[in-house]
Amino acid sequence: MSIENVVSTNFIDDFIKEDMGPGGRTEGMGVHTRFPPEPNGYLHIGHAKAVFINFGTADRFGGLCNLRMDDTNPTKEDVEYVDAIKEDIHWLGYDWGDRFYFASDYFEDMYKGAEELIEKGLAYVCELTQEQMREMRGDLSTPARSPYRDRPKEESLDLFRRMRAGEFEDGRMTLRAKIDLSSGNFNMRDPVLYRINHTSHHRTGDKWCIYPMYDYAHPFEDAMEGITHSLCSLEFEDHRPFYDWVVQNVTLPSKPRQIEFARLGINNTVMSKRHLRTLVEGGYVDGWDDPRMPTICGLRRRGYTPRAIRNFSERNGVSKVNSTVEYAFLEHCLREDLNENARRVMGVLRPVKLILTNYPEGKTESLEVENNPNRPEDGLREVSFSRELWIEEEDFLKEPVPKYKRLFPGGPECRLKGAYLIKCTGFETDGEGRVTEIHAQYDPESRGGDPADGRKVKGATLHWVDANNALDAQVRLYDDLFSVEDPGEGDFLENLNEASLQVLEGCKLEMGLKDAKPGESYQFMRQGYFCADSRHSEPGAPVFNRSVKLKDSFKPGK
Repeated sequence: MSIENVVSTNFIDDFIKEDMGPGGRTEGMGVHTRFPPEPNGYLHIGHAKAVFINFGTADRFGGLCNLRMDDTNPTKEDVEYVDAIKEDIHWLGYDWGDRFYFASDYFEDMYKGAEELIEKGLAYVCELTQEQMREMRGDLSTPARSPYRDRPKEESLDLFRRMRAGEFEDGRMTLRAKIDLSSGNFNMRDPVLYRINHTSHHRTGDKWCIYPMYDYAHPFEDAMEGITHSLCSLEFEDHRPFYDWVVQNVTLPSKPRQIEFARLGINNTVMSKRHLRTLVEGGYVDGWDDPRMPTICGLRRRGYTPRAIRNFSERNGVSKVNSTVEYAFLEHCLREDLNENARRVMGVLRPVKLILTNYPEGKTESLEVENNPNRPEDGLREVSFSRELWIEEEDFLKEPVPKYKRLFPGGPECRLKGAYLIKCTGFETDGEGRVTEIHAQYDPESRGGDPADGRKVKGATLHWVDANNALDAQVRLYDDLFSVEDPGEGDFLENLNEASLQVLEGCKLEMGLKDAKPGESYQFMRQGYFCADSRHSEPGAPVFNRSVKLKDSFKPGK
């Protein structure tokens, strides 16, 4: 693909164009990126940005993007996470073809590379404990120290091979790179390459008892796969000199370039895997896919769409400066998508009976209502209408307050959406004064209830469901999981929002929703956007999650 045809959208594109241009380091080569998640948890909305950048960049340049599991730490990894990561990336709309790899695919190559460094005098076996290493790390004016730095390479090679053979216990020795103990970049002060860990690996079993550190494995994997541009989050910027050192000093088939971008931060949530795991294992949420979680599977279960998440990632841009984005912007992107594509239906969440006293008893008629005004091709659907209906409790008051334009005795005419004009005539209560029935009369000449008919009506338009043909359903209303914008890195559990989930029983929905499938989105008129829950729904008895409210609190340019 000609780079002249690629319109740069960010600084990464500019770097790649420079590399691919005349005399550039990758002139004549295609762009090849990778997305390398660690399989120790589920992907979250921050990862979605990294997925978008890596796969999207490769796509713009007509290149390739690999999916690689960074399984260098056997104490935290699980095949459950591997499968979930693959599912999430496919759901977002990306594919890696046959280019699916594991860091463990290269364990033998990494080991040989480490031996090469030892033989070149660029690595040594160190017997300092982690605590001793920290004590001898030095500061900006004091170099680090290690009494094993000048160990003969023959001795280090022998010890390293014995480490692999399992002769030493965990923590007894490490293999360290020999670089610069006085470097101002502490990542270059003889970083650890290998540590001993007698833990079974989910892919290699007990074959290995030494495992490479990520900073050593990362450039190695990229080079083995022919990655041209290794796109990483900003925290790896200080690690780049070591990345380049490995590429320069180990015999590798290619020389990738690392480029860093800012991570995505969102308010009113946490995205640390450690915090997310605490929420799951402590029972504070309903699993990794709880609709209040920022995980991709949680957002999917709540009703978010791939298009909304991709738009959110794209419109946030690619920067070198960390920033926090409003959660309201993510909701804004979802509303945009669902407003265009979601079918409109009527659902009454807190129902009260409305009886049209002058409507013939026993009569039922079919009315046609629009499925989506933004998609005329979706046509009309039929809903039943009869003497008894369900409406929202909030659409009636015994005594009106100023500017109240819904039902109350003697109040103005109101429209029933797609049906008739009605006027409230009275109500019934139980022994505790709670309204049990609202009485009204309808105008039989006003069928359709369309404001375009030119008839001036002072009252509001109300949604409703036929009481003789209603689906009883549970509806779950979700809010922010945390009550503050920045839950904090301390005791973040203290900031949990106790009102983040409200479960409503006995909601009344159009009967056509009986067979709603998880992943299908609907706008409940005046209520918000909803989808059937993938975990709690049963055939013929869906449970609905509110994906997002109708009101948009996000202000562009704020």
